[in-house]
Amino acid sequence: MSYPIDIVGIGAGDLNQVPLGIYKKLVKQEAALYVRTADHPAVKALQEEGVSFQTFDHIYEATEQFAETYQQMTDTLLEKARQQAIVYAVPGHPMLAEKTVQLLLDQSDVPVNIIGGQSYLDALFTSLKIDPIDGFQFVDGLDFERQYLDYRHHMVFSQVYDQFIAANVKLTLLEDLPPDYPVKIVEAAGSDQEKVTDVHLAELDRAFPDIHNLISVYIPPVPDHLLHHTFSQLRKVIAALRAPDGCPWDRAQTHETLREYAIEEVYELIEAIDEQDDAGIVEELGDILLQVMLHSQVGEDDGYFTVDDVIRSITDKMIHRHPHVFADQSAETVDAVYKTWDTMKQDEKGDRTSLLDGIPTRLPGLARAYKLQKKAAKVGFGWDDVRDIWKKFHEELEEVQEALRQQQQPKMERELGDVLFVLANISRYYKINPELALNQTNEKFMSRFAYIERQLQAQGKDIKETPLEEMDVYWNQAKRRE
Repeated sequence: MSYPIDIVGIGAGDLNQVPLGIYKKLVKQEAALYVRTADHPAVKALQEEGVSFQTFDHIYEATEQFAETYQQMTDTLLEKARQQAIVYAVPGHPMLAEKTVQLLLDQSDVPVNIIGGQSYLDALFTSLKIDPIDGFQFVDGLDFERQYLDYRHHMVFSQVYDQFIAANVKLTLLEDLPPDYPVKIVEAAGSDQEKVTDVHLAELDRAFPDIHNLISVYIPPVPDHLLHHTFSQLRKVIAALRAPDGCPWDRAQTHETLREYAIEEVYELIEAIDEQDDAGIVEELGDILLQVMLHSQVGEDDGYFTVDDVIRSITDKMIHRHPHVFADQSAETVDAVYKTWDTMKQDEKGDRTSLLDGIPTRLPGLARAYKLQKKAAKVGFGWDDVRDIWKKFHEELEEVQEALRQQQQPKMERELGDVLFVLANISRYYKINPELALNQTNEKFMSRFAYIERQLQAQGKDIKETPLEEMDVYWNQAKRRE
């Protein structure tokens, strides 16, 4: 047999915040009274009135992890409830930021009754003069993730009861907000000890008051111009560009008109990567993201899809193709990951009749040849020994030379295509993307040729009248400079 546990809230301040019914329940002492902590004005007032109770402060002092602390409190209460009826008093309201209450509600052996109490949020809203209907986020200062913070609404951090926690909150917020952003430190909201201190974000931990558990940190809604790094703001900007009163160029775009820009932006990203230009990579990734957002907005304006559908599609795909991460399969090597990926991909594309289906027809020829042979090799259609590929390359080269001797243009084109196709296969064997390799050579050629032009220009010479031998000298100089 187990007795019930009645859980009551004692507000965030003094006894004036405790409802009359709960006050009577506390002072009548018809059940054993346990309080989460004695470090609370209402608890101290009860003690002065002669109310006896037991606290869990000793568990706070003996354990280092809060999860362990709350579990020990819960286990103790459940054990005591097998002997007698219990009243468990917590700061504020039982259903607001009370982990022990949630743990008690998660079990079914001992009956639990939530009696109520005054939430400190009521007093907090009054102190800050804010209306939560405008949007409000309540954040646990001990356990939160930056990615889930919603700066567009009123934000309150609870359980910020020491300088270390305040410093962690500050450093996280500084990732998104300027150092001089105004915030408020609220102490003992609603009590005669209430104090609201205005500080800049950078000063949050340095301006922190004496350690106690009646402190909250308030972050006012952040204006749009400080949120340009957020996805929601980007989406808002793109929607404005495509709106009836937006930009005429953006409004005129369709999926078809945007195609060329997608291709250009990808190549510009590759160029920035090859140059190891981090700032350039950031800019070009932004341009590619712009293409995604524009296409998504066109889809939304036409009523067919939104960027949410785009995100859902890729999220579902990544989870499905990584069962070794999100399910119970395992993949210890890169080869095993490729095998799993191909299997999952085949499940998704079950209507394809050929293994080679799905390779874009508009890929550059060399890149398409590389992908065709890479896919074919996965089912064993390809040489295992690279020497056989090199032998095939020389055979195809001889056929090109024969076609050149015969001066048969169509045949020359076909045979030269065969040589390039084998070169793509050699690239596949060595795990080198031929398109990227050729792009690097193109850039190298441009750089060396530009050096020749600069040298000749400095001497007042016309490149059209310069002999090849002289240009070769400068070519070799450029090569050595690399």
